[in-house]
Amino acid sequence: MRAVQAVGAPGDSPHLVGTGVAALRGVRLPSGGLGDVVVAEGHVTDGTQWTAGGADLDAAGWRVLPAAAEPHAHLDKALTAPRIDPGAGNDLVDAITQWRTMLPGIDAADIGARALAAVGRYLAHGITVIRSHVDVPLDGDRFRGVDALVALRERLRGTVELQVCLLAGSEADDGIVAEAVARGVDVIGGCPHLAPDPRHEITRMLDVAERHGLPVDLHADEQTDVDLPDAGFDLVEMARQVLSRGLAQRVTASHCVRLGMLDPARLAPILELTAEAGIGIVTLPITNLYLQGRGIPGVPRGLAPLRAILDAGIPLAAGADNLRDPFNPAGRADPFETTSLLMTAGHLRAGEALHAVTTGARAVLGCEPAGVAPGERADLVLVPDVDPGDLLASAVDARIVLAGGRVVAETRAACSLDLPVHEVIT
Repeated sequence: MRAVQAVGAPGDSPHLVGTGVAALRGVRLPSGGLGDVVVAEGHVTDGTQWTAGGADLDAAGWRVLPAAAEPHAHLDKALTAPRIDPGAGNDLVDAITQWRTMLPGIDAADIGARALAAVGRYLAHGITVIRSHVDVPLDGDRFRGVDALVALRERLRGTVELQVCLLAGSEADDGIVAEAVARGVDVIGGCPHLAPDPRHEITRMLDVAERHGLPVDLHADEQTDVDLPDAGFDLVEMARQVLSRGLAQRVTASHCVRLGMLDPARLAPILELTAEAGIGIVTLPITNLYLQGRGIPGVPRGLAPLRAILDAGIPLAAGADNLRDPFNPAGRADPFETTSLLMTAGHLRAGEALHAVTTGARAVLGCEPAGVAPGERADLVLVPDVDPGDLLASAVDARIVLAGGRVVAETRAACSLDLPVHEVIT
């Protein structure tokens, strides 16, 4: 093992990227105490083994957390906001129209370049797993997005785990879906709530997933209207089919905004059925707060009922969804931006919010657990050892990110202020 090397203060210049880490010494652990984290073969160990030739880092002044996961991105759309009217305020239908209008001018190279730039933002903020949905457009090369993201997935191996999820609309027939599977998508997905027959679309996507042994992630109940029978909810149909089929594949429902509009008596049996089916839910506060509720007096929150979901024992993940595109003109690709919204808009506790973007998100995505316990994958993020509330409020930028025990991103931050010296107020 190398001699101890100081990580340095948050304002120091970057110097660690590419370094294999043998140990983090004197770091603030998730439990709150100080300790060491020892790494061997990409995993945390009990200290009897370590990474040969790896750096032994003095991490005093830093806090270690499990690296985050982004459970729901759209890398094919990312960073296209400069191409749209900056003054436009979109609902879901408007955003879809804007995206389809710009699609003819977008090729695979365009998608690949923007997707890689977006991944850089996610990684710098401590995200080492990304599930990205990808469209099959109506015109032109229908697989340009699929091919671009599958190729990017291979380029990122060892640094970022990218799961490519097909986003097949009802216009994509069975042949198109089969070809996307043949080209290497990892997850089957679609938007049943936009199809003429949502039940048929759910059945079709589950058929494909079952046939090919792939997990499922459907955009579900992404509206605020509730004037329909409970059987008409996407989530109810998904749960019933998962149970009746005895489906072994992991099934995820993303958005579930409509459930947030239900009274407790109507919501409870839907969540009970969902829990029985073992379906995970992904909540996406920043995009749904932007898209949903326009034109409705009082502007209801575009959020799933987070507290009720957790109380029902349903696995919950949280992400940012879109990144600077027609569906969300804002966003930092930062998991702590998401935790801030989970606490302020979703009323989750701090620990629950952090779990939803780290351990909980990885569980919903079916990823190997990451963290500081022996045997867990050494996908970790170092942040300044400040009050955890500042971290979850997205008030801290300095990060050192490890993937499999190797430093893959490093951001240092320094700030100078022309202000009076702080005084203690008593």
